[in-house]
Formats: sequence, C-alpha cells, structure tokens
Amino acid sequence: MEARPARLSNIFRTVCRLGMILALDRPPGRAVVAAGLLAFQAGPVAVAQTAAPDPLKQRTQELEALRDQQKKAAETTERLQREVEAIGEDRRKLSASLIETAGRVRMVEDRIASSEARLQPLGDKEGTLRASLDKRRATIAEVLAALQRMGRRPPPAIVVRPEDALEAVRSAILLGAVLPDMRNEAASIANDLSDLVHLRADITAERQKLADDLAALSQERLRMAALIAERQKRQAEVGTALDAERQRAGQLGRQIDNLKDLINKLEQQEARPSRPVAPPSDVGANPAGPSGLGPAIAFGSAKGLLPLPVNGVKIKGFGAPDGLGGTEKGISIATRPGAQVTAPCDGWVVYAAPYRSYGQLLILNAGGGYHVLVAGMDRISVDVGQFVLTGEPVAVMGNGAPTASVAAVGAGPPALYVEFRKDGVPIDPTPWWAINDNEKVRG
Repeated sequence: MEARPARLSNIFRTVCRLGMILALDRPPGRAVVAAGLLAFQAGPVAVAQTAAPDPLKQRTQELEALRDQQKKAAETTERLQREVEAIGEDRRKLSASLIETAGRVRMVEDRIASSEARLQPLGDKEGTLRASLDKRRATIAEVLAALQRMGRRPPPAIVVRPEDALEAVRSAILLGAVLPDMRNEAASIANDLSDLVHLRADITAERQKLADDLAALSQERLRMAALIAERQKRQAEVGTALDAERQRAGQLGRQIDNLKDLINKLEQQEARPSRPVAPPSDVGANPAGPSGLGPAIAFGSAKGLLPLPVNGVKIKGFGAPDGLGGTEKGISIATRPGAQVTAPCDGWVVYAAPYRSYGQLLILNAGGGYHVLVAGMDRISVDVGQFVLTGEPVAVMGNGAPTASVAAVGAGPPALYVEFRKDGVPIDPTPWWAINDNEKVRG
C-alpha cells in the first residue's frame, strides 16, 4: 500500500517535468499554461487528500469557448460584409444622384455663362445710347425750348384781326419748315429713350436671373458636398468595423491553433485529433470593392463618347507649344472659379493628392493600359482605390491660380489640365471627346 503513493508521486513528477518542458518551449505568455501543471507538485499526501484539476479538460473547454467566439466573430464579419455590399448598392444609387446633381450644376453654369454673355452686349448698347443722347443734349434742349415757346405763344387766329393775317401766314410758313425736323428729331429721341428704358429693364431682369442661378448653384454644390461626405462617412464606419472584426477573427484563429497544439502535447498521442479551425477565408485579405464595379465600356472603344470634365473654354490643345520650348501633352481648359470637375470616364482612382506645381492631381486607371490625368483643381473629393463613374463629381476648381502646364498663358481664370496616356505614353485625347458644334466645353 505504501508503494501506491510513491507511484502516484512519480507520475505527478513526470507530468510536472512535462509542464516545465512546455514552459521552456513557449513564450512567456504561454508559460502560464505549463505553470499550472507545476501546482500538482504538492507531494503524495496532498494528492491523496485533494483531487487534481484536469488540464486537458480545462484547455478543451477553453478551445470550445474560443470556437464559439470565432463563430460569433464570423457571423459578425458576414453581417458587416452584407452591410458593405448594401453600401455598394447604395453607392451606385448615390453615384447616380451625384451624376444627376452634377448635370444640374452644369446646366446652371451654362445659364450663368449665357447670362453673362447677354449682359455684355446689353451693357455696350446702353453705353452707345447714352453717348448718343449726350451728344444730342443741345439739340434736345433746343427742341424742348421751341416747343415751350410755341405753347406760350401760339400763332394768332386770322379771324381776330385782319391785320394779323400776314403774321399768321408767316408763322404757318415757319412752322411748316421747322416742325417736320422737330418732329423727326423728337421721335428719334423718344425712340432712343424708350429703347434705353427697355434695355435697363432687360439688364435688371438678366441680373436677377443671374443672381437666382448663382443661388441655385450654391445650393446644388452644398447638396453635392453633403452626399459626398455621407458616402465617405458610411464607407469609413463600416470599413473600420469590418477590419476590426477580421483582425479579431484572425486573432481567435491563432489562439485556437495555439490551444490545439497544447492539447495535442497533453494528449501525447493525439487521442482526440481535430483539424485546426481556420479563420474565415477573407481574414486579412484585401477584397475587391463590394459593389464589383467596372468600366461600362472599354476605354479604347469609347472614342467620341466621353464628356469633358469641366465647363469652360479650351485654351491649349494637344501638341501645341507649351511656351517652354516643348509641346503640350494634353489639353488645358479655362474654367469659372469654383467650377465642378467630373470624371471623364469610368475608372479606379490610383492617385489623388497635390503634385509639384500642378495643384491637386487626380489619376484614373481606365483599364487596358489607359490612364487619365487631371490636374489644377483646388480640392479632390474621391479617395485612392475608389471606383468612379463617368460624370461623377471628383473635384472643385480654385479661384484662378494657373497650373504649371498653362503658366505661359499668364494670370487669369483657373485652368484644368487633362492628359490621356496609353502604356505610359501621352496620346491625343481629341478623338475621345464628345464636343458640340460651337466647340464649347461641356463636362
């Protein structure tokens, strides 16, 4: 009977040695597991009095708990992935709304440009009429004075006195000679004054329309900014939560693997083998965009279909002298201050940041080896890695600082620079643009 405690003592000493080996074979954080085994080294009497905890059972329970947590993490990740996909669907709707808003902004910008174009000749005509009236001021004074005198001293009536007949005849002859000229001059002056009154009314109405359009433009830009901010906010929130869940799932997977290794060593001969439960396949991956967006048409097949990215006037074309001894590699468009810039094609944003003296630079990968460079903006509203659609607002122009590509033009309105590249080589973008007859740039 005395040999049994001795044998138990030897068994526990063996287990303790295994625990010490595991403790030395693991990092400090895992040494706690093996240290628990050292608690069994209490001697034969203590063992006989108190039942020792089963480390294998404890670790198995911990493994099951971790599996439950991993399952919940996988469910959370799946839910967040569905939300990301829903955001992808919402993003398509939001992009459509942004494109519609951008179209309204372009229409308002067109009306503003038309109003400004009409105001210029109206102002010139008003100046011409004023100058003409100023030159005829003396004539107008003479006509008015003559009319006043005639009103105060009308011709004498022949029936009053016979001796006044000669004076009446002379007055009639004089009036017959003078009145036609006076009548014509008075009619001309009256017409000019009437034209001036109507002209002023037209100018007032046009200015009011211009003010209304500017107010509408401001509202549309605010709406666009709110839509862009909401899109970026939702993407950031869900993206952050999804990344956190993926990291947590990966960490749980690693913990499960560690516990499995420990259990296998405790079991010695894999009495209860179990394959490691791998973390979700998308843990740590960099999945493609949730919406699965791609170009609607191959860039090489889109000739004659692409809208220019901004309203304005083309001031330099491809191949024109750049004023620095070279030639232009793209086109330059003079725009209104604060004009919106839209994507000229479908593509992925591969660069969106300031670059040297070009201001803000945006580069789109249109696929098939084609890239589109847009430079000279004041602010960019899209992010690297984002997929944008044709006509989707991507940036806003500044208030007049020219880019390096149009420096030779001198100070003036803001200018947008657009360049197409095929396999890294600049190409003429002209065949791709859809431009109307009067060569006006439309975005």
